[in-house]
Amino acid sequence: MLVVAIDIGGTFTDLIGFDDADRRFVQAKSLTTPAQLGQGVIDCIRKSALTAAAVDELIHGSTIAINTLIERKGAKTGLVVTRGTRDVYIIGRGNRPEAYSLFFHRHRPLVPRHLTREVGERLLSSGEVHAPLDRAGIAEACRVLAAEGVEAVAVCFLHSYVNPEHERIAGDMIRAAMPRAYVSLSHEILREYREFERMSTTVVNAYIGPKVGGYVKELEASLGDIGFRGALSIMRSNGGVMTPAIATARPAAMMESGPVGGIIASAQVGCALGFRNVISFDMGGTTAKASLVREGEPTMAPGYYVGGYASGHPVMLPMIDVVEVGAGGGSIAWLDDVGALKVGPQSAGADPGPICYRGGGFEPTITDANVVLGRLDPDNFLGGEMKLDADAARRGIDEKIAAPLKMDAIAAAQAIVEIAIAKMSLAVREVSVAKGYDPRDFALVASGGAGPLHVVAIARELYIPKVVVPLFPSHFSALGMLLADERHDFIRTFYCDLATVDFAALLKIHHEMVAQASATLRHAAQAQRQIHLDLRYVGQEFTLQVPVGVEAIASGDRAGIRAAFDALYEHRYAHHSPDEPVEMVNIRLALIGKRPKPVFPRLAPRGGAKPARTRAVYLAEARKASPCPVYQRETLGAGDEIAGPALIQEHGTTTVLFAQDALTVAPSGELIITVGAG
Repeated sequence: MLVVAIDIGGTFTDLIGFDDADRRFVQAKSLTTPAQLGQGVIDCIRKSALTAAAVDELIHGSTIAINTLIERKGAKTGLVVTRGTRDVYIIGRGNRPEAYSLFFHRHRPLVPRHLTREVGERLLSSGEVHAPLDRAGIAEACRVLAAEGVEAVAVCFLHSYVNPEHERIAGDMIRAAMPRAYVSLSHEILREYREFERMSTTVVNAYIGPKVGGYVKELEASLGDIGFRGALSIMRSNGGVMTPAIATARPAAMMESGPVGGIIASAQVGCALGFRNVISFDMGGTTAKASLVREGEPTMAPGYYVGGYASGHPVMLPMIDVVEVGAGGGSIAWLDDVGALKVGPQSAGADPGPICYRGGGFEPTITDANVVLGRLDPDNFLGGEMKLDADAARRGIDEKIAAPLKMDAIAAAQAIVEIAIAKMSLAVREVSVAKGYDPRDFALVASGGAGPLHVVAIARELYIPKVVVPLFPSHFSALGMLLADERHDFIRTFYCDLATVDFAALLKIHHEMVAQASATLRHAAQAQRQIHLDLRYVGQEFTLQVPVGVEAIASGDRAGIRAAFDALYEHRYAHHSPDEPVEMVNIRLALIGKRPKPVFPRLAPRGGAKPARTRAVYLAEARKASPCPVYQRETLGAGDEIAGPALIQEHGTTTVLFAQDALTVAPSGELIITVGAG
């Protein structure tokens, strides 16, 4: 088979393919085309010299979903709710996370109040019908929303997570009355209690649905035009892949479809090297992302807030836990109103890009700073495909940063990089220290075009002893997509005391979710199940996800489930309360279809590392450049050792070693760095 993965990032679109016949990897990189994202995909395929007709499966990850929401460029959306709940979505939660911020603002609803229509119907929390559905009210809501030019409709009835019948009827009526409208029903997106979060997730899905669904259909058509006849899979935020049909119906599931690929790859590369606990660090052109992998498994989150917890939109779908900061290679350095130097979150992106790209950019970026410091070779960027303008980068930093701060361009460039490292170190702390894990117990796996440039400095900041620079680091998210399995996540609220839970009813719900997931599973031959129960002490608000086996549910193993909860609570909070009653809130199921994986070739020894050249580089706080050996990664062999300071260049990125750092090339080709104490 020939399997290809394509990841669209903020600056570059990356392609990596694996030909199973001759065990060969193919890679390509092109600038992202923001105005027409699909064009970047086609450009990458053409640059790779692959024949589209020969590709058996294409896996695709994109930022289109999250960008559509953040930039508020989605469809005009209406919301249909149970009478009496019209303002639930607008009011949201009553907490104020930033109590003393004068600039705090609540989430800005995607649906205005006049496009939120109430209809008569009422279900009890048990699922019983208290008041029947008012079909005339649905018809009237459709008439009003159609007259307003609504393009998408979200339906979220009270307690429909237990009994979805009223929503199904309403959905059929809306589709008949508004055939061109995109319709999202809450029970098809999220069958979990908490009305605001469920309503927000459904609204987000509807809001981005027409644009994301249109993009997926256009991509399928464009690929067909160049001869592609294979299977198209879309990366989703939970680290699995899904079909285009599912992506079109549930686009909210692909919010982080790009970054999670690198986390999947970090987990598998770490395990192969004997590092089962790793922190994945991905620094691209626009942002830097960090995620924790423990015992070979990425950390999952039940959802997240797009735009931040304080004022963002809750999207409560399972996803790999990622912390993202606005510090990518294209992040802009600027001076605030009091003259303090800031870096990001605004980015030069792919258009116009950093100053050194010669694309019309005029704001200095982290990439420009690295060019000025000599850490990037202007004549050998992307293997020589792009020539960088080092003089223009230096002038830009001098004019915008150095001169106003009365410092030289080198010191300003060094300051830009140090501020970026401080920001990225905080992201690594947030996924480790903030969750109760010591980063010194983990290896740091670096990826992204700018990741290897900065990863050793971040490791020094956090006293992380080992750094891994994998194969194809600048294509690592795409590589992770090749390694990803098919995955479908389902959740059902099942609220009861653990002491009185009806395990027969719980097992029935489990079987229903398995049947629903199996109906859409492509790779069913080696399917695996993961079951979690959301448990908490009675009186608490939030839960812990406790892994259990289906055998524990079938046998009604209350004591075993309780012991697993107490152990997890003890680990997370350093105490537990064995005498307190426990209640269950949700049951979660992940059905994973195992896909065939590429077999990485072994690297042969080559008789020792030899530098290709020496270049003057600013690596320390001293204002003087030092001669630094530069190695080409493709010339390194298994077992080669390099002592810092040194640069290791390859297509797409450069790895920076400081004094006292020691690098060893693994038999499988990864660079394993022992971080010095300097």
